[in-house]
Amino acid sequence: MKVLQLTIKPPYPPVDGGSLAMNSVTQGLLSQDCEVRVLSMCSKKHPVQARRMTEEYKAATRFDAVEVDLRVRPLPALWALLRGKSYNVARFESKAFADRLRELLAEEHYDVVHLESLFLTPYVPVIRQCSDAKVVLRAHNVEYRIWRRRAEYARNPLKRWYLGKLAAALERYERAHLGDFDGIVCITRHDADIYKAMGATKPVMAMPFGIVTPELAENVEEEPCTLFHIGSMDWMPNVEGVQWFLREVWPMLHAAVPQAKLYLAGRKMPKKLMELKTDGVTVVGEVPDAGYFMSGKQINVVPLLSGSGIRVKIIEAMSLGKTVVATTVAAEGIDYTDGEDLLIADTPEQFVEKIRLCIEQPERCKAIGRKAFDLIAERYDNERLTGQLLDFYGQL
Repeated sequence: MKVLQLTIKPPYPPVDGGSLAMNSVTQGLLSQDCEVRVLSMCSKKHPVQARRMTEEYKAATRFDAVEVDLRVRPLPALWALLRGKSYNVARFESKAFADRLRELLAEEHYDVVHLESLFLTPYVPVIRQCSDAKVVLRAHNVEYRIWRRRAEYARNPLKRWYLGKLAAALERYERAHLGDFDGIVCITRHDADIYKAMGATKPVMAMPFGIVTPELAENVEEEPCTLFHIGSMDWMPNVEGVQWFLREVWPMLHAAVPQAKLYLAGRKMPKKLMELKTDGVTVVGEVPDAGYFMSGKQINVVPLLSGSGIRVKIIEAMSLGKTVVATTVAAEGIDYTDGEDLLIADTPEQFVEKIRLCIEQPERCKAIGRKAFDLIAERYDNERLTGQLLDFYGQL
């Protein structure tokens, strides 16, 4: 099977949750002897990292990229708002990208064109004009829900109003274009149910983020009483969640468990956080090896207040046998059992309670981590998930 995979940012090297999720599809398809070609947007925010891109990857995917200006511009944003249009989508419209897509479709035949974002929907007409390939949307999120939740938690009334308008415009767009695709692959069953409820009539399947589960290392030396959060800090829900945790949870936790330490890591860490001076909190910024960073810490805290889809970093942490304390929003899409393989906390008091349990009962904490590892190995194996994706392609 020949697949053309379109992405809104380079999926390699896999440096954040989005690129990890996209690259897992690429690698899974390649492992099943599919021919895969990757055409990606790149931008100032997400450039092509040529030095970190292996020759093996470039050869296997015939990687190609088109530079697109994705900066948020106030006047076009205001104009879209006045017309009730989705600026979130309009930012990704590019003549250069459309032209390169036409060239690739003219050069060879593809069985499937796989879109790694709702924001690539404007290119469906180009694909229909130039190819008889099946068009599949890989929905990493139900996009409008991210913005609706951000609006609900916004403290500034003007910001709350603006984010609400963005969410409404994006919801209208999302509903109107669900029929553009031959099939939709959602990253969670919950998102698949939402799309069906929104009126999706074409086939919809749920396929979570897949991972090649490592062997569980039993004798890793963890720094005791340590919490960590790792995630791309150019994604606003991560920033808002961390700020909420530092403001609402950390003072209570530090008073109750003075020996606790919190490490914050991630790409594009905001300057305000990098300059933070708070007892017990260390802001690391970007780390060269996320797995190594996580392995040396005890408890993964994920205080996400908005978002949709699945949190890839939670899957990674669980695959390393880490105990995760997360909000219900953060854990959406993961087949967890609260108290067995993951701990849910939605209020500051619950976070303090669950984290204290982990620190004061280290064996219980390790047992939860081992259950987490077992869950990921059983249900999130990339080879098994890719087989399901190919079956879905075949049905289309």
